[in-house]
Amino acid sequence: MDAQNELYHALLSVNRPAATKLLLETVADWTPAARIEKLITPVMRRIGDEWESGQVSLAQNYMSGLICDDLVGAILPATGRATKNHPPLAIVTLEDHHSLGRKIVSSFVRLAGFDLLDYGPGVTVEDLLVKLKRDGIKILLISALMLRAAFRVRDLVALARAEGLAVKVIVGGAPFIFDGQLWQDVGADAMASTASEAVSVVERMAREIK
Repeated sequence: MDAQNELYHALLSVNRPAATKLLLETVADWTPAARIEKLITPVMRRIGDEWESGQVSLAQNYMSGLICDDLVGAILPATGRATKNHPPLAIVTLEDHHSLGRKIVSSFVRLAGFDLLDYGPGVTVEDLLVKLKRDGIKILLISALMLRAAFRVRDLVALARAEGLAVKVIVGGAPFIFDGQLWQDVGADAMASTASEAVSVVERMAREIK
């Protein structure tokens, strides 16, 4: 059984010790980024897809997310002080409460030397617009798990433009990975499929804004 299948079965059976051993011991020679992007991310995407299709229960999906959330904290080193000067930056989970993707991207961006505000999960478009104005955000990363939330990006972009806010929007999450054209359809400035790619996009945008 390969590592992805091992993690998949450990999570669905809520076998935290097996999942922990796999990620912290069995593949200990993998970099933290590889363990997250080659194991945790694809396995959680598979479980999420199977939950939507009715093959996996809500409880299994929820517990898998909790276990992986803890494991990400164990895998990634503590983030230090920001080392780069950059425009104000923030990250948010738009209108749903699945935090794993946002937390992974946030950790990678901070490890790359950026400071960013984390607006957390379940933020509405209206509340987010208030936060963007208040904090003067110039680069916003949006994590969306559900298609409904992904479509709400269009409303956010339209309202931000109407308010004259010069904010660059980077989106990520299952709907945008499934449909490679969706990020453009909702008016985002860029899409990142992985946490590493999100860092590259942030670095490019920070240079452009300067």
